[in-house]
Amino acid sequence: MADQPGAAGTAVHDCTPDRWPDVEAVFAGPGDPGRCWCQWFYRGARIERAFADRNREALRDQVAERTPGVLAYVAVEPSGWCSVAPRPTYTRLLRSRALAGTPPQELADPSVWSVTCFVVRRPARRRGLSGLLLAAAVDLARRSGAAVVEGYPVDAAPPVPAAGLYPGPLPVFLRAGFTEVRRTPRGRPVVRLTL
Repeated sequence: MADQPGAAGTAVHDCTPDRWPDVEAVFAGPGDPGRCWCQWFYRGARIERAFADRNREALRDQVAERTPGVLAYVAVEPSGWCSVAPRPTYTRLLRSRALAGTPPQELADPSVWSVTCFVVRRPARRRGLSGLLLAAAVDLARRSGAAVVEGYPVDAAPPVPAAGLYPGPLPVFLRAGFTEVRRTPRGRPVVRLTL
């Protein structure tokens, strides 16, 4: 596990099984995170939004099996999450517009990792946590053998509702060294960082 120190009082850690209570703290509360539990790109239409407990259990299983992301802390309080995993892991993402036209052999490449979701709790917003989370996610991917990290950020300045920023804002990716490689038919950027 690599610890990523950030600004004073902030840190980012790999999401390991011993940190499950912290995952629950980040996802707790009203809104999309507490229903989705970062399962949209894994399960898509079968996410069963009305069954948040099933999504929670799916994420708990993922945390028990591997490290599916990173957690940010502000003053030791669990405050943020970023999902990162080999792209083939995200079955719904593989069928998305973002990857339309990608040859099947490329879709199956486990050396390409995807950053799909950010969650930052309300009290910790506007502190730069997304950038810290992204840096730690890239580091996790690198340590795990990734050759490329890909993202599908939102290209919109505030005031975008927080729920709409779950893929991360484009400027955060660009500041981290990602390059825009294309746009989806609806204008969503696809960005990449070669490691």
